[in-house]
Amino acid sequence: MKVLLLKEPKDKESGPDPYIQELGLYGFEATLIPVLSFEFVSLESLFEKLSHPECYEGLIFTSPRALEAIKICLKEKSKNEAWSKSLKQKWNTKPVYVVGKATASLVEELGLTPQGEESGNAEKLAEYICSREKSNSSALLFPCGALKREVLPTVLREKGIPLESLTVYQTTQHAHLQESLSSYFSQQGIPASLVFFSPSSVTFCLQHIQKLSGDFINHIKFAAIGPTTAKAMEAAGIPVSCTAESPTPQDLAAGIQKALHLHNCSVPK
Repeated sequence: MKVLLLKEPKDKESGPDPYIQELGLYGFEATLIPVLSFEFVSLESLFEKLSHPECYEGLIFTSPRALEAIKICLKEKSKNEAWSKSLKQKWNTKPVYVVGKATASLVEELGLTPQGEESGNAEKLAEYICSREKSNSSALLFPCGALKREVLPTVLREKGIPLESLTVYQTTQHAHLQESLSSYFSQQGIPASLVFFSPSSVTFCLQHIQKLSGDFINHIKFAAIGPTTAKAMEAAGIPVSCTAESPTPQDLAAGIQKALHLHNCSVPK
């Protein structure tokens, strides 16, 4: 059975995409179509702020792209040296909050120690931060995207916890999205399940999917990577057959298997 994943591919350097691998263990034939393109902005400003850890209480990351922005900064030799010699150690004396395991592993690649990765979404991460931070502290630095949701900033503001957001990337539709979707549906047919990985993927893809699948759209089991995406799907009128319990390949694959009623499907050893 075929599963279509509307997400960005994992970094080429780190091997095959874990979602494709995990779904393969359940006997699913998964295909990935990139939905979004990212343009990085304010990188000088970002590194300027990272150069002054003494001004901040800690860091917050809710997107792999924000960490990618830091990696781009560190490609410059002088910045990389400053990071390795002193900045990394100074930031490591402060909390580095992350929303999930993917973000946590990227934080570790920078030599920092993440916390909060079990949260899985912005609401739970905000609660986690509020349980640890005081309202009279310095601001937490939050590199983020232009389309960030206001959940985390709102919760922290209500609790009086200072937050300094900095937009470091902008999100646009991938240049080849329409072409890739058309090619998939004409060559592979209607997938048994289709997974949205972000509210933006719902915005950019839904119209194309409705057009390409026609009356067969009711045959597709739509899945969400988390509650935020599920809400966006419901708001757009898409029936949500399953939401991953946490945003991991294992939970998504298990959720899709259940939604497709493949309880007797044996996982290859």
